[in-house]
Amino acid sequence: MAIITDIAPSKQARELYRKGASALEKGNIDYAIDLLYGVVQQSPAFREARKLLREAEVTKVRRSGKGGLSSKLSAVSGMPTYMRAMAQLKADKHEEALESCEKLLRQDPLSPKFGKLFAQVASAAEMPESGIDTLEMVRDAFPEDISVINWLGTLYLKVGRTRSARACFEKLCEIAPNDLTALKSLKDAMAIDSMSSDGWQAAAENKGSYQDLVKDSKEAQLLEQDAKAVKTDQDADDLIEATKIKIEKEPGNVNYYRQLGRLYAQKHDYDDAIGAIQQAKALNPGDPEIEATLTETRVQQFNYEIEQLNGAGQTDVAAAKAQERDQFVFDDLQDRVQRYPNDLGLRHQLGVILYDNDYINEAIQQFQLAQRNPSTRSQALFYLAMCFKSKSQFDMAIEQLSKANSELVAMDDTKKKVYYELGVISELMGEPKRAADYYKEIYQVDIGYRDIAEKIEQVYQSAS
Repeated sequence: MAIITDIAPSKQARELYRKGASALEKGNIDYAIDLLYGVVQQSPAFREARKLLREAEVTKVRRSGKGGLSSKLSAVSGMPTYMRAMAQLKADKHEEALESCEKLLRQDPLSPKFGKLFAQVASAAEMPESGIDTLEMVRDAFPEDISVINWLGTLYLKVGRTRSARACFEKLCEIAPNDLTALKSLKDAMAIDSMSSDGWQAAAENKGSYQDLVKDSKEAQLLEQDAKAVKTDQDADDLIEATKIKIEKEPGNVNYYRQLGRLYAQKHDYDDAIGAIQQAKALNPGDPEIEATLTETRVQQFNYEIEQLNGAGQTDVAAAKAQERDQFVFDDLQDRVQRYPNDLGLRHQLGVILYDNDYINEAIQQFQLAQRNPSTRSQALFYLAMCFKSKSQFDMAIEQLSKANSELVAMDDTKKKVYYELGVISELMGEPKRAADYYKEIYQVDIGYRDIAEKIEQVYQSAS
């Protein structure tokens, strides 16, 4: 079968995508889903359309308040379609399998079972990034689901996002410390942290191991050098030369330029690093991941120069350079938001910077948009609350925090932060009893969280 990603979106598909994005921004969720569903049927490889479709579907589920029972019913009613998708995948009928998966995800976009099947189909169709987009949303809803995390880590490796893969496998080992398979996955991910996805993909398809990737001694030596937490200049130089040879053989391989940029950055040769990443950008223009890497590398350069200036006692120059860095980050983020107005993750980042610099009304505007993204929704709601708190609009702050709290399942750092601020704002509103109830939720699971023990002690002292 032809690789689906070779098919460019048609003009009609792009126009439908634009209308779907507009409908989603206006809150017309059902209409947005219908439009975007039509887009991915016409242009299966249109990643942004599929990602936006999933966000619309998740938004609809969250707004409907459907819970676990609904998910179970979807699993039962969707079984015939699920089995058909499995058969289509086995027969290499990828487009048909993708369409079947979309029908399943329209029923329940946060189903781990449906999400994993879609990831398998997307990977087989050479669309691993679309699989990642879906699984990231499922993972956010089910952060402890081992199979979802494992699949997500595998896909990260396939596209060369080895740092993200490593984080997934670290999470697996945290959840299941005695799982030997998880430990092996983590070891392999650490070992090839900076390799291109090609080597790992070949090993994964052949069910190979780290040792299978290093058959000759030179390759083994390079891999060992790359796996070191701290590399010598000789290690880095060897790896740079090896990567350049790979680029000569495959000048169109974006991953090699990204790897070269990372290696130069490790040597603090930031100009060369930026040049390599810009070459990757030229090969794959409009890739938000590459643009984010370029921004990150430039920030690393600023931070390194600031550190050197402070070390030389030039604190005034370092302070000016820090201001230049902060201005660059702000300008770069604004530019990317303008070019990718539907990237709600970028809008969330911009909102945080605006909030940190006391541009409260401007921050509110960004967070109101960012809350439509399932991946950033809880954080956006939290920051919205903080914006309203700073304006002493406590009732609206409580409302946003209550929304976030209702959608957070696990008592993680985000939920603790939400409960804490609910308590603080309740105190500001003159409701100490309600504040105490919120504080107790944290105290019962984490007595060491911030000053929660002191606050609880004050509650009981005032009551005695």
